[in-house]
Amino acid sequence: MLHSKKISSLVQLYISMKQPIVSIIVHTKNSQRTIEEHLKSIKNQSYKYIEIIAVDNHSTDKTLENLKKYTKKVFTYGPERSAQRNFGVKKSTGEYVYVPDSDMVLTKDVVKECVEKITKNPEIKALIIPEKSFGQGFWASCKALERQCYLGDNTIEAARFFDKKVFVAVGGYDEKITGPEDWDLPQRIKRKYKVDRISAFALHDEGDLSLLSLLKKKYYYGKKLSRYISKHSTKTNITQTIYILRPAFYKHWLLLITHPITAIGMFFMLSLEQIAGFLGFINGKAVT
Repeated sequence: MLHSKKISSLVQLYISMKQPIVSIIVHTKNSQRTIEEHLKSIKNQSYKYIEIIAVDNHSTDKTLENLKKYTKKVFTYGPERSAQRNFGVKKSTGEYVYVPDSDMVLTKDVVKECVEKITKNPEIKALIIPEKSFGQGFWASCKALERQCYLGDNTIEAARFFDKKVFVAVGGYDEKITGPEDWDLPQRIKRKYKVDRISAFALHDEGDLSLLSLLKKKYYYGKKLSRYISKHSTKTNITQTIYILRPAFYKHWLLLITHPITAIGMFFMLSLEQIAGFLGFINGKAVT
């Protein structure tokens, strides 16, 4: 009996040695509202060979306190999330890196599906994890409907799971971009390697979303948009940055007409976001 237990332990040890480590880069700044559920969803992954690298940007709430409950690898670094992400990857030991946002709740098989797909297909070097939104209030419903339209659209959904060697080889996230950096990195990878997707979802916690907070964020992202536009094709830029031209809305017209009030709110929201982003773009161009 003892002998069989020892053999079983050795088998389990061998299996664990053969499994690649996935480093999940948790980047935070005053993320107290969402960080606990985010970290729980990482710990509850069906794939267990995971390390958590947390990089906080000088939070003033209880974010750091929560991070230290789940990992000893907690660092302070900034000034922006692209720099935090790259720093986290430098500190990681995994063969693969996954870079979700701290307001995402991962369904239990996200990492498992990523590892299975990327190990079975050596030509794949990055993976898109589709997202669904949830939250409270009308604007969160509008954002959830918008994100539902993007499912399967590789020009809008961005890869977040990477072969670490490829991530490093292409230079990681562009630290001069905040917002469109999520598109920029996968597009640079796609020039040489295959980018694919899995079916398991990450759930984006929008919270009690306000229109003002959305507009402030789009204005801020717009300030760094000119650098992104200069690096990529005009056709891709146009459909990504001019919301009304995104094919996703026309492909999902039936979805939109079955939710007429929310769809009207969504297009109103997107129109204001477009204006805010354009004003940020103009301001960013003036500064540079």
